[in-house]
This record gives sequence, structure tokens and C-alpha cells, in this order.
Amino acid sequence: MNIIPCSIKTLKGLYDISGVEVGQHFYWQIGGSVVIAVRNPQTIPTDGQNFFEYVLEFIRDLSKTQIGEEYGPWVPFIGTMFLFIFVSNWSGALLPWKIIDGIFLCWS
Repeated sequence: MNIIPCSIKTLKGLYDISGVEVGQHFYWQIGGSVVIAVRNPQTIPTDGQNFFEYVLEFIRDLSKTQIGEEYGPWVPFIGTMFLFIFVSNWSGALLPWKIIDGIFLCWS
């Protein structure tokens, strides 16, 4: 196990060491895929439109069953929290964060 000295110079290089860039570009890709999937809505949905309709209906139904009939204003908040937790859990399980040895020893 490596002990990394704490400095700003050291911390700048840790983000690129795994080869995975997580940040603003990732969210732009998700938003872009939503726009591409639902840009031409049809009565009989295509694959992308069907997937995003399923996700939105799931979040709406989840909000309705937990909050009740006054669920409308809470749907964006619950949807954001649900997708944030879902993506965070999957990114922790799928991305190779173990490559960065010693990153958690830099506390002081």
C-alpha cells in the first residue's frame, strides 16, 4: 500500500489515473441521449422512447404511492434523488476505483 503525500499537485493527477472521466461530460451524455431518444415522439414508442417513458412512469408512480395525491411538486426532487442514488451505486460497482491505490490515506 502506498502512502501518498498530501498536496494539491498530487491530488490533481488522481482524477485521470483510472482512465474514467466522471463529471459534467457524463451528465451531458445522459441528457443528450434523452434528447435523441425522445426527439420524435410516436404513438407506438421506439426503443429509446420506451425506455425513458418507463423510467419516468416508474418515478411518477413511486412518488404517487409514497406521497399520495399531492405528489406533483415532489416528482422532480424524488426523480433527481432516485437517479443520483441509482447512478452512484452502479458507478461504484462497475468502475475500477480500486486502481487508485492509496487515495484514501490522504487525510491530513
